[in-house]
Amino acid sequence: MTKSVLVTNRLFEEVLNPLQNRFEVQVFQQDEPMPRELFKQKVGDKTGLVAMSVDRVDKEIFDIAKSLKVVSTVSVGVDHIDIQTATKRGIMITNTPGVLTETTADLAFALMMAVARRIGEAERYIRSGKWKIPIYRRLLGTDVHDKTLGIIGFGRIGKAVAKRAGGFGMKILYYDIARADKAMESGLNARFVPLDELLSTADFVSLHVPLEKSTEKLMDQKNLQLMKHSAFLINTSRGKVIDEKALIRALRDKKIAAAALDVFEREPHLPRELIEMENIVLTPHIGSASYETRKKMAELAVENCALALEGKKPPCLLNPEVLKGKSDKIS
Repeated sequence: MTKSVLVTNRLFEEVLNPLQNRFEVQVFQQDEPMPRELFKQKVGDKTGLVAMSVDRVDKEIFDIAKSLKVVSTVSVGVDHIDIQTATKRGIMITNTPGVLTETTADLAFALMMAVARRIGEAERYIRSGKWKIPIYRRLLGTDVHDKTLGIIGFGRIGKAVAKRAGGFGMKILYYDIARADKAMESGLNARFVPLDELLSTADFVSLHVPLEKSTEKLMDQKNLQLMKHSAFLINTSRGKVIDEKALIRALRDKKIAAAALDVFEREPHLPRELIEMENIVLTPHIGSASYETRKKMAELAVENCALALEGKKPPCLLNPEVLKGKSDKIS
């Protein structure tokens, strides 16, 4: 059987060449999400799929794509993929961890600086032509240096954010389901605390958890109310980690000072209330959006897909149980 691959977004041409040289490859030549109906139409006869985080790869897709052997997503998060169904059907699922850690941490820290110093508001102030008088008492922001940063989720990205915060002399608190080893805590000058203590103490709260049942709407009305009225919330993880309706109320009622979001509950659809608020910084899910990092992610996704189709174990396989009982060629 001829092995064929569907790529749902226009990746870098030089990255796709190794895949195109070994398999039949069909690429959706757009810089926008592949329409669902077209996706269903094109995936039916494919053995490999290189997907984006916006592509919902669910049971409906697996029912259509009977020959599918691997789904390689150009992302770390895999909440858009029905891994349970894929595993039952022997389909390998891979992602692209590690390569975007530093870039996403850069953005998280940039958002923290932007929201604290009201950079978005200041830029709009200039562009609107309002800067005609001294602004000694206008657009007063909040210092970042020497403040307390609370990191929820102390994985690769959370630790990378802590490393950056150390350069600003920040006191670092963190919460995770598993405590880091003492050497890591000491090296980053970070202290493990319960979630409620972190929320009630931190000047800045930065979210770095995966989207799971236990983290969906983690930042609900109850937890938002634990935060200080002067505190800032930053999210570069997944939109559904925050209850957006509760966040809108907290911002409107000044229960917290401000927020900075790169991810949203129903991307790319945002509540009008969020868009119209001044005490929020919004970016369109660009956590990994540097040229260098997006290229590395694409290269890793292509490698994952190619090796899987060649009967080899891809480097970032999330459900290795599908390989049980397979040929010795898989290694």
